[in-house]
Amino acid sequence: MWSNEPRSLPDWIEDAYQILVSGTLDQQTELSQDQAKDLLLAAEDFPDETADAEYVIERLLNSGWLYEVDGELRITDPER
Repeated sequence: MWSNEPRSLPDWIEDAYQILVSGTLDQQTELSQDQAKDLLLAAEDFPDETADAEYVIERLLNSGWLYEVDGELRITDPER
């Protein structure tokens, strides 16, 4: 059965999304994948593993929380 409810993500991935949102509040609307990884890895409360950063970005893209245009990542809804 299909639902219109948004798919929830694990808390640590939602926390990573908030790190990306916070990192783009300075009017920057786009991030490269490398910039997004750097933001995540620089955060104190994020695991210090590049594989985890790549996984988070992939999950956020697949869940519609991020989208990609011309190789740049964009936040779907910073008010989330």
